[in-house]
Amino acid sequence: MNYTLHQLEVFLKIAQTKNITRAAEALHLSQPAVSIQLRNFQDQFEIPLTEVIGRKLFITDFGEEIANAAEAILNEAYAINYKTMAYKGKLTGRLKISIVSTGQYVMPYFLSGFMQQHEGVELQMDVTNKEKVVKSLENNQVDFSLVSVLPQHMNISKVELIKNKLFLVAPAEQRFKKKGYGWEILESLPMIFREPGSGTRHTFEQFMSRNNLPLKMKMELTSNEAVKQALIAGMGYSIMPLIGIKNELGNHDLQIIPVKGFPIISVWNLIWLKEKKLSPVAQGYLDYVLKEKANIVKEKFDWYENFK
Repeated sequence: MNYTLHQLEVFLKIAQTKNITRAAEALHLSQPAVSIQLRNFQDQFEIPLTEVIGRKLFITDFGEEIANAAEAILNEAYAINYKTMAYKGKLTGRLKISIVSTGQYVMPYFLSGFMQQHEGVELQMDVTNKEKVVKSLENNQVDFSLVSVLPQHMNISKVELIKNKLFLVAPAEQRFKKKGYGWEILESLPMIFREPGSGTRHTFEQFMSRNNLPLKMKMELTSNEAVKQALIAGMGYSIMPLIGIKNELGNHDLQIIPVKGFPIISVWNLIWLKEKKLSPVAQGYLDYVLKEKANIVKEKFDWYENFK
């Protein structure tokens, strides 16, 4: 056997995601690079680690055992690094966070300063939809989660970061002459929705239900980026978080339709299990957020807070 820690890391991520492309994205590698590492790793075993049926990748029973062993080996390797840093009196360990997809426009600003201060901290951040984010927290797989819709069935603690402002968004070339449209405009437009489980969709559906407005869905897409591109292409209209369309508004690719009573407001919350005993790294990060939150909002989100 002559495998490397990098090969173990790549195979473990493939086993976790069951997908070469998603593994490559998570590891910040190209898809061909991941495929090559998988092939080189497989060459060291006589028994198949994976199998492809149709176009779907499956991990064999033997592959699952190797993935478990790989995780244990990698954890030991990380522990060596952490202990070395800890011996030098530095904060070390893994910080695990899951965030909803639109949180990618928020969370990095609340992480960058902390990560710069503590080079011994390794960040693992999973970006997915609300449903999966809440599940990862419920299963105690992460230290913190970032959500705009609080889970009602869990005993959690929270820190409010910033407001989440949802506006009605349209392609830039469309013309809207009124300074303020009524809610009836939502009934007439072909709407592009996020998938079930999305926090944006949940918040919008709650708004429509509270106001007895019918939903008219033309299209359903699974990411905010896909929704943006569909809007720019003139395929419909959507309710979108302001935080994710700053560049598109500035470039005049998209526009906000003025609707009375908008934006729809929710709050970005950093949440964690109330009974969880936070690791030194997690506690250190929480202390950092509580201390620096106001400064981060003022420095990084001034445009956003003052947008009306």
